[in-house]
Amino acid sequence: MKKLITISVSVLFIIHGCKRDDYSSNPYNGKTTAVFNTSKNYGTMIDQDGNVYKTITIGTQTWMAENLRTTKYRDGTAIPNVTDNTAWEALTTGANCNYNNTESMDTIATYGRLYNWYAATDSRKIAPAGWHVPTDAEWTTLINYLGGDSVAGGKMKEIGITHWGSPDGVADNSSGFTGLPSGDRSYFYDGKFYSVHQYGTFWSSTTYLTSSAYYRYLDYYGVDCYRDYCGKQVGYSLRLIKD
Repeated sequence: MKKLITISVSVLFIIHGCKRDDYSSNPYNGKTTAVFNTSKNYGTMIDQDGNVYKTITIGTQTWMAENLRTTKYRDGTAIPNVTDNTAWEALTTGANCNYNNTESMDTIATYGRLYNWYAATDSRKIAPAGWHVPTDAEWTTLINYLGGDSVAGGKMKEIGITHWGSPDGVADNSSGFTGLPSGDRSYFYDGKFYSVHQYGTFWSSTTYLTSSAYYRYLDYYGVDCYRDYCGKQVGYSLRLIKD
């Protein structure tokens, strides 16, 4: 009996150890150059790729404080990485890409990946257990807590010009959200990439019309957080929210 217990404990130790090694060996972990709010207490979240992210509690909600960069759904299925512009604009299924198809680990670690809406809402779930893609209503709760559309962006944006394209002295990242200008990938402009260093765009899971959905975006010259909708083929960033 003692021998059996020893073997069981050893197996559990090995399994646990392998999981820890997966996290520590993920090449993107620790590579972000984002400037976080050092006065905030950040938590952590780990996705199905072993990416480790900072998280931040804002009011009653807990959000990722970094952009998602997973390449897999929760069940381990790969999310197709689509590099061809023509193929991207014609998609009606989930896909991801890196801005300008970069392979730079530092860039991917900092800005995350871009996903179309089909990937964000796929039934296999892009979020790890305990997390989900925010609804439009959940984005509204965050924005209202931070004072409304006209000022919330300044409290959400990373400070300085390390990543944003021009100085914005009224952006203070006081929420800890650390919004970054990760740009987007269009579908109505031939699947091309636009606006890195100028706009940070984030999907919601809420459909507007059959072919479009709501998103939020931050821009380089103001403190607004805008609400709009667009076609589901567009590539935007994802910030997950805790269940």
